[in-house]
Amino acid sequence: MKAKKLAVPLLVALTPWGCTAEQDSVGQGGDLASRIEANLDALNAKTSFYAKHLPSGREIAIRADEPMNALSVIKIPIMVLAYRDADAGALDLDERYQVQPEDMRRGSGLLQSFTPGIEPTYRDIITQMIITSDNTATDVMINRLGLERVNTMLTELGFEQTRLRATTGELFKAVLELADPQNASFSDREVFESGIPSDPQAAVRSFGFEGDSTQWLGRITAREISQMLEAIEEGEFASPESSDEMIGILRRQFYRSMLPQRLRDRASIAHKTGGWPPDAANDVGILYYEGGPIVVAVFTNQNKGNFFELEATVGRIAADLVDHWR
Repeated sequence: MKAKKLAVPLLVALTPWGCTAEQDSVGQGGDLASRIEANLDALNAKTSFYAKHLPSGREIAIRADEPMNALSVIKIPIMVLAYRDADAGALDLDERYQVQPEDMRRGSGLLQSFTPGIEPTYRDIITQMIITSDNTATDVMINRLGLERVNTMLTELGFEQTRLRATTGELFKAVLELADPQNASFSDREVFESGIPSDPQAAVRSFGFEGDSTQWLGRITAREISQMLEAIEEGEFASPESSDEMIGILRRQFYRSMLPQRLRDRASIAHKTGGWPPDAANDVGILYYEGGPIVVAVFTNQNKGNFFELEATVGRIAADLVDHWR
């Protein structure tokens, strides 16, 4: 296990919005927490944020305990359970799985583009679940591990809010049911072949669907997923080898339009996105740089504003953290 870092005490204040604001000044723009909150509040979206500078223990929490639509960020605890099972000898990561026609899922990911019958290893499947947010890979892993076992693990590890609610196949079937209740009888393969509705009312239904907590793929809070990332970084959930491999997978994330957008050569990142464009976009990760690392989680649900400005805002926040927490 990696050595635990000692937290340095920090004077904090409770802002009028109920967020814990670290008091380091960042010049005429005000303190860092106020700047981040102002950026989030400028978005026409429901937002939640948490960040912690691991060497010092400094933290910023803005609505960090409010349950949010996890979207694909919920795939991180699925990965954690897989590597814990591998450490226990219950899962062979080098075993191959033959992808069947009924395994295919729409949305993000590459496996849906291959002819059924390919045989990736479970390690390959977990990797695709994270780096391309592959929905086919996600449901293969949920079926292999057990949905309720993911939630049991979360409870045992002390996470009170974070839960996996459904498979991605169930999610896309529910979307089709909203378009036509008769679609409730569709098989997984029929859901896949039907695609995503694109009728004139589809966008309105999609916005309502994203905001309906009974339909979420997963429930999460910014604070809890940040605690999970910190524990992975510190090697608290799995063996050192498995912990390093999970961080390595998160470092290979394909989607870089949010947290990494403005970091360039200033920092590297291990992260996981979760999107439902243009209605929601989440990004959580670990920023590595001289003076770091920082764990950070940004959630934006029910977005009514410009989606590209939303992504740019998340990028500005990450750059601010790296610039001012050294």
